[in-house]
Amino acid sequence: MSEKAPTRSALILAFATIYLVWGSTYLAIKVAVGTIPPFLMAGARFLVAGAMLYAWLWFTKKIRPTPRQWFDNTVIGGLLLLGGNGLVSWASETTPSSITTLIISIGPLFIVLADWLVLAVGGDATRGAKPTVATLGGLALGFGGLALLVGPDLGSDAATGLDPWRVGAILFGCVTWSAGSIYTRYARQAAEPMTAAAVQMVTGGLLLALVSILCGEPARFDPAAISAASAGAWLYLVCVGSLVGFTTFVWLMKNCSPARVSTYAYVNPVVAVFLGWLILSEPVGPRMLLASAIIITAVAIITAQKNRKQLAVPPRQAVAATPPARGSG
Repeated sequence: MSEKAPTRSALILAFATIYLVWGSTYLAIKVAVGTIPPFLMAGARFLVAGAMLYAWLWFTKKIRPTPRQWFDNTVIGGLLLLGGNGLVSWASETTPSSITTLIISIGPLFIVLADWLVLAVGGDATRGAKPTVATLGGLALGFGGLALLVGPDLGSDAATGLDPWRVGAILFGCVTWSAGSIYTRYARQAAEPMTAAAVQMVTGGLLLALVSILCGEPARFDPAAISAASAGAWLYLVCVGSLVGFTTFVWLMKNCSPARVSTYAYVNPVVAVFLGWLILSEPVGPRMLLASAIIITAVAIITAQKNRKQLAVPPRQAVAATPPARGSG
């Protein structure tokens, strides 16, 4: 059984989605955790979005994930949503956004290295990929562009006193997100993208809720204290950040190389700066324009590269493992 390769138009639309949507979620997370505890906020966000998507798939497509698919996507949901998004949400309470953005920008390097590790350890030429010199050069150039974009403000932010635990949490979140991204691509019996996203959000949301309880967040949470801005930001994260953005990310990880998908980490900060200029009339100076040009060049270099070992057909996990008779999507 095989699945038709995605069209160029579908890929362009998917990349545009994660570039633009996720570029706006940094601000939304920052606003949401202003009056909602971070793990509780993230857990509720993904539980609601995941339950909505799963219910739609259950009734319209009759999807029935297998036990193995539940297991694989629970692992992925824990790595991506608890480790990645949850830790970033917690760190966003006190960490300046410029520093958060700079730290997250090293995520693509972890993804490329993790994919290389899969090839080196597994010894399977169809799983994992050795990055080309141009890919590594593009990653380095993108990091340099982001450093230019936010670097001059780093010293003044750091002088106010950074919490090393929060900074460490963002770094560890980058590692777990990278591990989850690679697991997503090479899981042997992963469900089709929409089903996988639904299961990951449900299980990841449950894990986040458990951590929230263990941290005592519900006991000190006052629903009446939620500001209108936080509530609006949370709704945006559920409907746009999760249902649209996260589902698109899962689909891309099954249909593109990790190096190409990881370019969102370079583009998102640029999008955030331009949204600030467009909506809030924030100044745009020569440094920002130069940094943006460098980052876009880096993205072009990475996306122009192909894996050394390119599969002749789409990755096998892009095809649902559930039997057709059960109505798998």
